[in-house]
Amino acid sequence: MVGQETSQRNPLRATAFNPELRRKTAGQWQPAIAVRKVDHFYGEGEQRKQVLFDNNLVIYPGEIIIMTGPSGSGKTTLLTLLGTLRRVQHGELEVLDEPLHRATDSQLRQLRQRLGFIFQAHNLFGSLTATQNVRMALELVEPDLPRAEATKRAQEMLALVGLGARLNHKPKQLSGGQKQRVAIARGLVHRPRLVLADEPTAALDEQSGRTVVEMFRDLAQREQVTIIIVTHDNRILDVADRIVNLVDGRIVSDVLVKEASIIGQMLASCNVFDGVTPRTLTEVADKMQVETWSAGQRIIREGDLGDKFYLIREGRVAVRRGASEAVIAELKEGDFFGEAALITGQPRNAHIDATEETVLYSLSKEHFQKAMQDRATLEDEVRSSLFDRG
Repeated sequence: MVGQETSQRNPLRATAFNPELRRKTAGQWQPAIAVRKVDHFYGEGEQRKQVLFDNNLVIYPGEIIIMTGPSGSGKTTLLTLLGTLRRVQHGELEVLDEPLHRATDSQLRQLRQRLGFIFQAHNLFGSLTATQNVRMALELVEPDLPRAEATKRAQEMLALVGLGARLNHKPKQLSGGQKQRVAIARGLVHRPRLVLADEPTAALDEQSGRTVVEMFRDLAQREQVTIIIVTHDNRILDVADRIVNLVDGRIVSDVLVKEASIIGQMLASCNVFDGVTPRTLTEVADKMQVETWSAGQRIIREGDLGDKFYLIREGRVAVRRGASEAVIAELKEGDFFGEAALITGQPRNAHIDATEETVLYSLSKEHFQKAMQDRATLEDEVRSSLFDRG
């Protein structure tokens, strides 16, 4: 019993459940990053090769995004576009309210002062100490800062990454992991609003890597710094708010980590998904979209054709039936509706109205039926196996 959607879908599924972030989607806060239909090419003429295809992504202040994908999938290319190290060729890209696709060179230079870069290649100056390497980055952004204050801030940042005893060491006196921590301190010392990090923990041991990601978490939570990390380091996945996966130049999934677990648990409790494997439930969770509805809006209309399955994340809805539209049931968080019309192919048999502000997960008819088909396939396999044993 599901019907026709009348509200505007909130496409920012990864930010829909944190109350603070939901205020942002209402327009009170602007995205830190907005990627719209971005393509990118390398080479010219016959050698021209497309490496990014129609990518869309919205990220808000304070989010930590981990970007994953196989080598050559376009992760670093996208990161360098965000960091203004490459020009936008096709599509629109906004970073910290600056439209990069039409920004001047002067505007890009100013924007870079608000970004923090941490790349695999340390690029430290061999003739400078750790303190001097970090201080130089600070002085480029704040040229009027007194030398003593710049030195103090550089050394405080080095101490935060565990290099308080290596302040006056030059790169040749440091291990690979220590050089990486100097590079991290250099990327953070000027208090950027956006941090772009390519494999920041790859050269670090577990303890040092944990120190760094906890620092990232603190910056995100305390100062609303947006952090994007390209990594293959599974040890730090727990710090992510979202995991964005690129394959062959395309963003193929954008999963809110904690919420994905919640969706899976909620789906597992829905009897309509009894017999569906955990793997399929995970795939279903990733396909679900978020819709927000205000009190009094009609989500489903009796008699309409079924097109979606719904799961209630927050709020309440009333089930009404007949000409009198009498309330026959009320549904709350964790309840679901819409499966009957999708299973039977019959029109919706009731109205569904939001009785308060409500957040729903919705699953298209196509993906719902695929999950049901996977369940049927599993049942057939079990029956066949039992038959063979008999």
